[in-house]
Amino acid sequence: MLGSLLTLLATALSLLIVDIIFPGVRLANFPAALIAAGAIGVVNASVRPVISFFSLPLNFLSLGAFSLVVNGLCFWLASILVPGFRVSGLIAFILSPVILSLVNTFLTNYFVERFPETMNQPKISGTTNKQITE
Repeated sequence: MLGSLLTLLATALSLLIVDIIFPGVRLANFPAALIAAGAIGVVNASVRPVISFFSLPLNFLSLGAFSLVVNGLCFWLASILVPGFRVSGLIAFILSPVILSLVNTFLTNYFVERFPETMNQPKISGTTNKQITE
């Protein structure tokens, strides 16, 4: 439970950083960022697999580059669902999810190292696998 909240917090903080970097992404405040983080999670879990399946031929022909469009579409769809979160412009549509993913990965890894018991991953520092299982 706490791990999910930390993931939501990392995504919200990542969205705030994307808001600073790209002029086409606007967040009204931190609660809007938290709601947008939840919306992005829901859209990525429910809508993205369907879009990815139907765009598989385009993704195959573009050697995977069409995935950027799918990510941008899901990012934009989440912005439609959340008041106080807006995405406008082609650069924000394509590059914002990439930067969001990079920053979110960095923050999530930070939380995993800082709070390993909440993220359901053991903190391994100078131990072997045999020592962990004993």
